Amino acid sequence: MNTEHETGASGAATVTAAPRTPTAAAQNPGATRGPAHTTLILAIICISYFMVILDNSIVFTGLPQIRSDMGLSETGLSWITNAYVLIFGGLLLLGARAGDLFGHRRVFLFSLVVFSATSLLVGAAQSQWWLIGARALQGVGAAVLAPSALSLLTRSFAEGQARNRAMAAYSAVAGLGAAFGLVVGGLVAHLISWRAGFFLNVPIGIVMMVLAVRFLPETARRRGRFDIAGALLATLGSTPLVLGMVDAADFGWTAPLTLIPLLAGAVMLGLFVRVERRAAQPIVPLRLFASRERSGAYVTRMLYMGAMMGFFFFTAQFVQSVYHWTPLQAGLAFLPMTLVNFVFAVQVPRLLQRAGRPPIVLTGVGLTTAGMVWLSRIDLHTSYLTGVALPMVLIGAGQGLALAPLTSSGVDGVAPADAGAGAGLVNTVHQIGSALSLSILTAAAATVSTGHTATDIAGRAGTALTGSAVLLALAVLAVVTLIVPSRATRKERRL
Repeated sequence: MNTEHETGASGAATVTAAPRTPTAAAQNPGATRGPAHTTLILAIICISYFMVILDNSIVFTGLPQIRSDMGLSETGLSWITNAYVLIFGGLLLLGARAGDLFGHRRVFLFSLVVFSATSLLVGAAQSQWWLIGARALQGVGAAVLAPSALSLLTRSFAEGQARNRAMAAYSAVAGLGAAFGLVVGGLVAHLISWRAGFFLNVPIGIVMMVLAVRFLPETARRRGRFDIAGALLATLGSTPLVLGMVDAADFGWTAPLTLIPLLAGAVMLGLFVRVERRAAQPIVPLRLFASRERSGAYVTRMLYMGAMMGFFFFTAQFVQSVYHWTPLQAGLAFLPMTLVNFVFAVQVPRLLQRAGRPPIVLTGVGLTTAGMVWLSRIDLHTSYLTGVALPMVLIGAGQGLALAPLTSSGVDGVAPADAGAGAGLVNTVHQIGSALSLSILTAAAATVSTGHTATDIAGRAGTALTGSAVLLALAVLAVVTLIVPSRATRKERRL
């Protein structure tokens, strides 16, 4: 890359890129590309991001098989997901900054190589630690891929109707990837093995690399430095928080093994904020929080995705252990949500033109909350149709409405120099919220114990889904108090 590395007084590694003069196309990516080319760029970005989201959910329907093959406990089972989303979320900010400094296409290609190679390692795992370690390495690739994909999208589509359509597609991928991953995971686990789902990433990744080299535009590299101190504190701060919450399931909330990591995580996150205030080029520019709407979108997304992670994790186990369904049947059980999600997601651009973001976000989060409250009533005798499928219809409709405008609210108005950081922060709150919430919900679910496996799983699922409903209720509150007033204030200023 023809770069030089120095270390400043703050400990941040300075990266000085070779001077490059952006072309007109780089300055205005949409200026020289026709509709077909732009559509292809969107397809490459969405399929690559789909692979990341798919991989996060494809494991859920294979959890019973993995538990049997690897001899994992309930807490150990949660680490298969947490190892991925925690590293994913912790390194997202660094991955986003790398795109700003080295060029988003170059970093995007690097992430595809890492993600595909580590998927191969996950599929070949022969022990608990190999599996969990490979999932963590897979999170590294995802941490670079996700913000680069979103940054390329925001740079390729101008704010307004074009970006709203692109964001709707991108967000539909997030919702459909999570749900479709359950179907794919169930299918391959039923017909072959839970490992096969991870091997699928390799050919998909190779095809995306070839297309990206040919069609994705490179962005200009910027002179700057890596905020190493900020990146380390962000990752090290979130890790002990999750560890403490996971330990609470085994040792209780007042045990030293729970309290010490929780305290350490809180201290390091406090130091992270202090470092970011003083850093010349912070990994999270605090000016991103100056917009009340953006801050509200971050908070809402963290709570919302945390609730959804608990939904997928516990519902997938419930239908297999209580209904005694195969992994394939368990994956198909999520089809009511998947289909409704898609129907509503494709309508979002038109709805945004008519009603604006706040009403759409509020309706989406409200519908998801209602569906989660309904679903949380499940027990050993719950009917699939009335107790699972119908609540999923509400959850799918809500997710289809909520994600696209939440993503737009998180990146709109961000200066070009902060494009990577803005995209990274959107993805960070998504993944950290998922990891923290799953740890809390797992700890709450672990308090249910009757000595009968199916009864325990039904009780734990009901407890965890009640917790998800609480998180969603808090998300509704965040929308009402932060996003809705900010948009009303903006309209008043225009008048």
